[in-house]
Amino acid sequence: MQFHPNELFLLYNPQSNSGKQTKAMAKDICSNINEIDALHEKLIPTYWKEVVTMLGISPAELLDKSHPDYASKVGENSYTMEGWLEVLARNPQLLKAPIAIYNKRAIFCETPTDIMKLAVTAKAGEKILPHLRGNA
Repeated sequence: MQFHPNELFLLYNPQSNSGKQTKAMAKDICSNINEIDALHEKLIPTYWKEVVTMLGISPAELLDKSHPDYASKVGENSYTMEGWLEVLARNPQLLKAPIAIYNKRAIFCETPTDIMKLAVTAKAGEKILPHLRGNA
């Protein structure tokens, strides 16, 4: 999957409070937001694999163990990487928090303010045009 460098991808549940708050904060980072409704968009395991690779965490860490469906869908089972990706693809309601991708970085936004870590990266990664540089 290609992520455009001038777009912030927000993968979230738009009905959740944390999703709404994270989206509001995302507007401070980038005016071009590509919203991906985790509940209604069918995301294949390959997409999830790319996302977890960017995050650098296990797919199991993305799941909300307190969700009512967790026990029936996952329970005490152990899965391979491919199995966890299938669980995510088939049960997006278990996603614990929004995921934001911007400027080749991904953040798992366990709190809405976590998305601001991308703002720091965006500012650090901006190039200063030669005629705007100081004479240092």
